[in-house]
Parts: sequence; structure tokens; C-alpha cells
Amino acid sequence: MSRIGKKPIDIPKDVTITCLDEKVMVKGKHGTLEQSVSNSLDITQENNKLIISRKENTKKLREYHGLIRALVQNMVTGVTDKFTKTLIAEGVGYKFQVDKSNLILNMGYTHPIEFVIPKDLTIKLESPTKISISGIDKEKVGFLAAKVRDIRPPEPYKGKGILYEGEKIIRKAGKTGK
Repeated sequence: MSRIGKKPIDIPKDVTITCLDEKVMVKGKHGTLEQSVSNSLDITQENNKLIISRKENTKKLREYHGLIRALVQNMVTGVTDKFTKTLIAEGVGYKFQVDKSNLILNMGYTHPIEFVIPKDLTIKLESPTKISISGIDKEKVGFLAAKVRDIRPPEPYKGKGILYEGEKIIRKAGKTGK
């Protein structure tokens, strides 16, 4: 039973949602997002609430029902308030640089690593060791943050690497000398 799918989605005043054939388009003050939806779901709008219901009751459709409801909710949240991920570089000499449309990482390798910043995302350099990635699409923000973090994930002995803000690294004890 999909409990997530049954919850209605609150629609803020400045957001417009249009449902055409097999697409849901959400337009807000920060931009427009769209999602394709199977025709086995009914999407109705009433009293500033969006209700997603299913036509059949199969296991796959129940799973899909909750997924689509969560994706549409993320779209509504993204166009009203942007999603943000903050990354921190811990370690001597580790730093971030933003150069026009490129993100340059100095992470202790012999060469700097460059990322092309997608047009729909913005990267703000808060300090040389701290960046925040923001955008309206939650999936793209999280994916870019994960790709940057994969360059130098935090290690458990010294805690060095790239970590999310607020992330706790469980430290291991090193070798003991005799």
C-alpha cells in the first residue's frame, strides 16, 4: 500500500502545474520542470492541492504511485525554494576554485581536476574549502555533489577528503606501537 502516494501535494500561490497527456509541468519563480507520467495514474487539481491516484492496484503501480508523488513534490519544492548541497574539503592543501563555467579541485593529486558546471546549476564558493551547489532539480544537485565527493571521499583514519556539511566521519584507531 502506497502511503506516500495518497498524500495530497500542497501547491503554493506562485506555482502553476499543468498536466498534459503523459507529462506534468511545474512552473515557479525559479524555473520550470517537467516529468513524464504513465497514463495509469490520474492527476487532479482541486483547492490548491494536487491529488495523484492510480487506476489499478498492482504491486508495480503502487510502487510507481509513491515514486511519482515524491518526484512531483520535489519539483514543486525546487521551483519555490532551490535545493542546496554544501561540500567541505578537509585536508592540507585541499581547495576548490570556480573559474567561469568550471569547478577546479586541488585535492592532493599531481594535477587539478576540472568539472564543467551545468547551465541549470550554480556553484557558490563560500571559502576556498567550502562550496554550495544549488539548483531547482534535486536529482541534478545531488548527482553533481556526489561526483565531486567521489574525487576524494573522506577516509576514516585522519578524516581527510570531501564531505557534506554536517556529515560525521566515524574515525578508526590507527596501529598501536609495541
